[in-house]
Formats: sequence, C-alpha cells, structure tokens
Amino acid sequence: MAHELYTRTNQKIFFAGLALEALGKAEQGTAVNAPGLLQAEREAALFHLYGALLGLCHEIAGFYRLPQANAPRAELLLTRDVLAAIAIPEMAELVEMAEQPQSWLARLIAEYSKLFLPPQAPRKPKGDVRQPLIQAISLDDEEAAPALDRAELESWRQQLKGLAIRYRDGLSEC
Repeated sequence: MAHELYTRTNQKIFFAGLALEALGKAEQGTAVNAPGLLQAEREAALFHLYGALLGLCHEIAGFYRLPQANAPRAELLLTRDVLAAIAIPEMAELVEMAEQPQSWLARLIAEYSKLFLPPQAPRKPKGDVRQPLIQAISLDDEEAAPALDRAELESWRQQLKGLAIRYRDGLSEC
C-alpha cells in the first residue's frame, strides 16, 4: 500500500462498505446469532466510518502542514482552536458540521463515542409506596433507542466519500 494519506481514507471507506454489505446479509439471515451479527457489523461499519473521517482530517491537515496533523482522534482536529491558527476552508466546513448536533457528522462522532461507554441499565423512577409489591411488567425493551439502520450508515458513507472527492479536487496543486 502506498504511504499517501488519501489511501487510508479510501481504505476505510471501502471497509465500511464491506461491513455494510455484511450487515445487509445479517439482516436477511435467520441464524440463532443474528442479533449478535447485526450489532457486530453495525459497530464495524461505524468504526470504519470514523476511521475514514479521521483519515480525511489527516489528509487536510497534512496538505496544510498543520502541527496537529498526526492527531489520533478527529475531535482533536475539528475544533475552533485549530481554525484560529490557520484558516482552512475544508476544515472550517467540517468543524461547522461537527458543531451542529443534528448533522450527520456530529451524529457519526457521537455514535462512535458511544461505542466506548459501558452498558447502562435504564433508569426507573421511584414508584408510589402504596402500589402493590407484585406488578406485571413487559419484557420488551420499549425505551431503548433505535439502533442505527443500514440506510443511515450508508448515507454517512456516501457523504464522507463525496466530501473526500470534493476536497481532493480543491486540494490538488496544479
């Protein structure tokens, strides 16, 4: 593999595509371990999408020779402090998207960060002490947040791919 910065971004985008393909196959499967496969492939896709984002940040930072060009996390590059040192239009666009909580980029970063949190039991409000001690409960987890679906992850992948292509066109020296 060439040691150019763009190769890592391309590789991660490709790997995310492979994980999304496997996720699609796992969604169609009826195997006993289907829930585990779904979670594993979803997490793999998210891992590679974040890696592609980090790779894209490294490409931009390397092109402009930023001192933070070797940052191990995208969040370290997507800050106003980095922009204060040198105005970089590509990085400014990424920072702006990262700061908008509803943007696909902010959601990607947030979802990736959640991978490193320990599982948490849902909080239950204290009940009325006058209620009977034995209560009927539902075993369905109604409060769980919906998992990222394949279409949304694929959308993020296409967004990253489009940004990479657009930025590379602007970054290339004539």
